[in-house]
Amino acid sequence: MDINGASAIVTGGASGLGAATVRRLTGEGAKVVILDLPSSAGAQVAAELGATFVAADVTDPDSVNEALDAAENLAPLRALVHCAGRGGAVRLVDRDGNPGSLEAYEAVVRTNLIGTFNVLRLAAARMAKNEDVDGERGVCILTASVAAYEGQIGQIPYASAKAGIVGMTLVAARDLASKHIRVTTIAPGLFDTPILARLPENVRDSLAQSIPHPSRLGVPEEYASLAQHIISNPMLNGETIRLDGAIRMAPR
Repeated sequence: MDINGASAIVTGGASGLGAATVRRLTGEGAKVVILDLPSSAGAQVAAELGATFVAADVTDPDSVNEALDAAENLAPLRALVHCAGRGGAVRLVDRDGNPGSLEAYEAVVRTNLIGTFNVLRLAAARMAKNEDVDGERGVCILTASVAAYEGQIGQIPYASAKAGIVGMTLVAARDLASKHIRVTTIAPGLFDTPILARLPENVRDSLAQSIPHPSRLGVPEEYASLAQHIISNPMLNGETIRLDGAIRMAPR
């Protein structure tokens, strides 16, 4: 798909993987809407990159629809890159012998999995009304994680949600095939994002050395490059692509 002149929406586009994707897609000529929380740097990033910012919560249909309206007002919406998500540690039994927090588990799954479904369904409904161009109406890129396959101790809510996104991908692609909308997921490994930036340098170095090749943290531009390639390659559909330097996460 040629994204030049079309609109795209990037959730979590105010930082990290999302911001790099916004930069990449605007460079390809897309009219990009950043969907991120009101507390994010979305307005600043949008001003820097020539994008549009709409404050929204991915779990809230009304605010997501406002962002989709903004995208369609710019041009037909033909691409979604869903990067928004959050972490949160829960153990099944805590150090005091108490059951893990159901509330904390639900909150992480709601943002990461329910939020993904919400954005995907609303964006796909808009794309389904597009004119078919070269056999396509749109492409949706979701974000999972290697934690979907090798979740570490304490990651049970995050790993559950990301595994749900992996499970969603093929079904969504099959569901939307008749609409000529593709769905593909990227499962990043250890990337140099604001979350990892908070860790001490020695911890970051240790994480980088755990990656077989290249033995470094991934950079957001590499995620953005893959997202742009997925958009441009019409045969990529229904697949979850690990972007991880061949890492397989240890239990802790």
